[in-house]
Amino acid sequence: MSPARWLGLMVLLAIACFSTWKVDAWRYGKQLADLNAEHQTALTRVANLNSSLILEEQGKRFALEQWLAASDQAHYRALTDEKTNQARLRDRLATADLRLSVLLDATDPVGCDAMQATTRTGGVVHGPRRAQLDPAHTQRIIGITGDGDQGLIALQACQAYAKEVSATK
Repeated sequence: MSPARWLGLMVLLAIACFSTWKVDAWRYGKQLADLNAEHQTALTRVANLNSSLILEEQGKRFALEQWLAASDQAHYRALTDEKTNQARLRDRLATADLRLSVLLDATDPVGCDAMQATTRTGGVVHGPRRAQLDPAHTQRIIGITGDGDQGLIALQACQAYAKEVSATK
């Protein structure tokens, strides 16, 4: 073979190698572009899912905050109403507008030294015998019952909170 033929064959072989390399580069470039597009789509899907989860959790948190605010207002209102009622009751007891009395034991003998069986001139009382308490003792009893009422209101608020929190989980 002549050197010109060898040169032509070598050029032809170089062109074939170059074109094969170029076609492979295009094909691999397309595959890489497709993989990159799929990856971006997957990342976008994950980001959208994460955003929807965050919005859902924010909605739950907002609803819980609203419920807690309403519950707190109701609890505060109940406490202030109870304190107002206790103050009115204390004032009525202090002004002798209202008297606190206790029932005496019906099986107790009539000749009890602590209580006389006479009636007042203002009216006749029929029914079980009663004894009026000292105003100082009455005030202490009202204070104790007021504290108990406030404790019950706080307990109801705690129970409602625990019930709501356990229901949301």
